[in-house]
Amino acid sequence: MKRTERELLLKSWCLEGKVKEKMHDAFWDHLKRQLSATPPDFSCALELLKEMKEILLSLLSPRQNRLRSEIEEALDMDLLGRAAERGDLHVPRLSKRVLDMVTLLCAPVRDEAVQKLENVADPACLLRGIFHVLGLMKMDMVNYTIQSLQPHLQEHSIQHERAKFQELLNKQPSLLDHTTKWLTRAAADLTMLPPAGPDAPDSSNVACPSPNEAADSLEPVSPAMVLSQGFLNLLLWDPENEEFPETLLRDRARLQELESQRRQLTVLAAVLLVASSFSGSVLFGSPQFVDKLKRIAKAHMEEFSSRPEEAMLTVSEQVSQEIHQSLKSMGLAALSSDNTASLIGQLRSIAKEENCVRSVIDQRIHLFLKCCLVLGVQRSLLDLPGGLTLIEAELAELGQKFVNLKHHNQQVFGPYYTEILKTLIPPSQALEAEVTSL
Repeated sequence: MKRTERELLLKSWCLEGKVKEKMHDAFWDHLKRQLSATPPDFSCALELLKEMKEILLSLLSPRQNRLRSEIEEALDMDLLGRAAERGDLHVPRLSKRVLDMVTLLCAPVRDEAVQKLENVADPACLLRGIFHVLGLMKMDMVNYTIQSLQPHLQEHSIQHERAKFQELLNKQPSLLDHTTKWLTRAAADLTMLPPAGPDAPDSSNVACPSPNEAADSLEPVSPAMVLSQGFLNLLLWDPENEEFPETLLRDRARLQELESQRRQLTVLAAVLLVASSFSGSVLFGSPQFVDKLKRIAKAHMEEFSSRPEEAMLTVSEQVSQEIHQSLKSMGLAALSSDNTASLIGQLRSIAKEENCVRSVIDQRIHLFLKCCLVLGVQRSLLDLPGGLTLIEAELAELGQKFVNLKHHNQQVFGPYYTEILKTLIPPSQALEAEVTSL
């Protein structure tokens, strides 16, 4: 959409909103004039009370027969119409009666708004306030209905997606070949001994209780462990490898987006870790200072994916300048020229994939995500290792997205994974792990 078209559309929306607001104000002003007239005109009030009655009845559950009867009795439109014709319709008393019924039906979140209406004496203003609260209550009911139906809708979606896949599988029996290879590779990864060198990641520092036991245990291998390893492997998937699991083709774009976020967080955490080693705990004890450095790094993440050297050159200069200004404003000693040069050099070196800081951070984020799949996000955040604490919020968001994706996919394709894994895990190990199905 062109800019002029978008501006015209926004203006039309604003104009429409203003017109509606004016019409509403005109209606309530007209109601007030009718009720203040001599003799009073109750035509608008009757229409309003009728609509309020319909809303109140729509908010009732089938079992609330007593309250339904009270509403029908209090807002009997035939009786109210005859009272209006006689000129003795008591609008203030009716308004208070409606407010009492609203009090019985509204959610606790609306109690404050209802209490404010109890002191409103003007009947037109009171009816306007009640009508506004009823509108909010209708939205509350819609949200509650959607929330209550969500599990049923989700289950229907799972069954539908699985049925569609089964139809394809019936026509093409080899449709699970790539999925089988993917899980076979994951099972093989778990049975391999971890590297025992200085470059091996220290799983004891992962953000969860005893992750080396929970996430990296070699005995026994369970279907859940194999599937978690498989999902971790997807984050490192070679784009040239066309044997992507068939059961995850619909999620491939989301997985690529998660992997992109993981790479960006790796760079962000590396920048913060290097910067903290030069600026000390005084500056990094300030959330505002950390946020400034985050904004600097995040602003160049898109450029980093295509031109990492240029991006890190800009980031290093801006971070160095921010540290210098912050130290100066706090009356602390500025970085020496040698330290400034070293800071800029270390930050610029993050552009290289083999950079040691970047590699360590990458390994720790990978292990954190593994722990999220095994123990959940909240437990994995309890004790983040060094270098990751400054990006805790970003990690939590990434971990939750990854866990949600795996959970939904497992709900849909769990039966297929179970059958495949029966052929990959020795029966003795499966029995020892006490896991028979995903």
